[in-house]
Amino acid sequence: MTTLTQKYAEYVYAGIPDKVTMTNRMNMLQICFVLLLSICLPCTTYADLLDNLEFKHGIAFFEDLKYPPDFSHLDYLNPEAPKGGKLVLATGYTFDTLAPVTLGETGAPSGYLFRGETLIVRGGDEIAAYYGRLADGIAVTDDARTIVFRIHPDARWDDGVPVTAHDVVYTFDLERSQVGASFFFGFIESITALDDRHVAFRMDSPLTYDHVTLIQYQPILPEHYWRVRDPTAHTLEPPVSSGPYRITEIKSGRYIEYERRKDYWGWHLPLNKGRYNFDTVRYEVYRDGTVAREAFRKGLIDMLDEDDIRFWVNAFEGTDMQSGRITKIRRNYGIWVGIGRTFVLNSRLPRLADRRVRKALTLALNFEWINQKLYYGQRKQALSFWPNTILSATGMPSDDEVALLSGYRESLPSELFEQPFHFPESGSDAKHRDNLIQALDLLTSAGWQMENGVLRNAEGERFTLEFLSFESGNDRILLPWFQTLKRLGIEASIRLVDITQYTNRLRHHDYDGLVQSHDFLMPPTLEVRSNFHSSAAVGEGSRNYMGVSLPVVDFLIEEAEAADTLDRLIAACRALDRVLMWNYYLIPLYAYDARRTVIWNKFGRPPEPLYRPAFPDGWWYDEAKAARIRMTTSNSP
Repeated sequence: MTTLTQKYAEYVYAGIPDKVTMTNRMNMLQICFVLLLSICLPCTTYADLLDNLEFKHGIAFFEDLKYPPDFSHLDYLNPEAPKGGKLVLATGYTFDTLAPVTLGETGAPSGYLFRGETLIVRGGDEIAAYYGRLADGIAVTDDARTIVFRIHPDARWDDGVPVTAHDVVYTFDLERSQVGASFFFGFIESITALDDRHVAFRMDSPLTYDHVTLIQYQPILPEHYWRVRDPTAHTLEPPVSSGPYRITEIKSGRYIEYERRKDYWGWHLPLNKGRYNFDTVRYEVYRDGTVAREAFRKGLIDMLDEDDIRFWVNAFEGTDMQSGRITKIRRNYGIWVGIGRTFVLNSRLPRLADRRVRKALTLALNFEWINQKLYYGQRKQALSFWPNTILSATGMPSDDEVALLSGYRESLPSELFEQPFHFPESGSDAKHRDNLIQALDLLTSAGWQMENGVLRNAEGERFTLEFLSFESGNDRILLPWFQTLKRLGIEASIRLVDITQYTNRLRHHDYDGLVQSHDFLMPPTLEVRSNFHSSAAVGEGSRNYMGVSLPVVDFLIEEAEAADTLDRLIAACRALDRVLMWNYYLIPLYAYDARRTVIWNKFGRPPEPLYRPAFPDGWWYDEAKAARIRMTTSNSP
């Protein structure tokens, strides 16, 4: 009996896809191979293939889909949310083009994704589930090497032209032709429009969560519009799109305004019930935080994220706060998890290659002092690369983790198997002094000696440490640590450079240390390879900023990527987390916690799910609240 996989191979290799597309994707040897197979294999129609596929409304990994095929709405949205009103937001990111491919330009403005749509959308209250948007059906072949999307019959561009499978092929061919695209889409062997409604993605390995995640991030472009235009050329003319908003006002680098489309094709979709409620959404560009805060206080913008604890605590007090016209709220980061601020150590350098040295530098940091003096005691030090999640390595290693690590036990710190990871407390002078004594012992065991207050190695070279930065504000958190390092004989400094030089040196890993955030999508399998795998430790432009290159890390990354159950994913990610933390590749300052936001109190909002906050598309304008603000403002002295 012919399998579904064989049928797929027959029609692909028989040359049924259009020859232009095939020519663009194959070299001459492959083309000859196709022609040979076209003689030898029987012709199979697309209909034969599609008849054997089981299309579903969604796809999930690690757990079953939460929502059934006939679901009416997503639980974390309010299907009765009223439509209307205006939302004005601040953004620190400028823009200069609306082209889908940007070459040397800043790229699209904030909110631009409201205009475009993807094939599928991630479920906000599930760990790894996706539901159809432009696609109303998803099917996977029996070998899990091909995923087929069925385009919704109602999907339309805003000029009335139907969305087709050919638009999908055009979009991904365009994106895959760009420099660096192989990192994101290298797993795709081919993309074929089977007919106007069905598009097949053939992969180089069985389908994984990461593959689907990358596919769902790509907004689909209208082929009929961009085929006659240059998709890389600078433009501020709003292009054709399929989403729920259209651009009504725009000024490069200043502002952009969107209007909700009453003729949007997808209002009836269950996943859109209670979403996209504002008639108007406007983004104003503010490059200076002080100016943005003043604009908020004057009511020129409706809400403002405030990550600087100093201003969160002190900048918004007054009559508007006391009366309730302005309020502070906390919002989760959605599917983003990780470390909000950390000192990254480049272990490629000989003096930072020794784990004992990195641990000594960690012991020298007095986090409790920094937290009290700079963060008003509101930060919590990160003990994990993905803290406050089910993948965080808390407590002792489980039996499953030990089984994964057993083959590498001799190369791992013994403490990993004997105790939970923690940072020694340093709040009191006595505890901090004990930490410094332990740090000096570690440095001595690693071959460094204190001579007249200066730490030197056997060759007499002084221990220096230079942190690269383009943000002058980093000196607030670095200098207290540098003063402590001086007591250990280490000469530490900050090299402040412009963003261009910073980016270039980052690309070439030309630094001792960095002050950075370290965040991941949940679950983190999409990014662990680029951040920690040995293949990313060398070469230009990798995100392995710490220079991690350990066989055990490579093994655990591959285990996490291959996980087909939640238990297997948890074990691999927790074990990986332990290995990385016990090797002290970075010094965490604080974990991501709920986002700090101040708002003018005139909005309604649904409760936030664990992974994706429904902001701003799930919020709505509350006319009654807005009327009270107008009334109290007009009565203010």
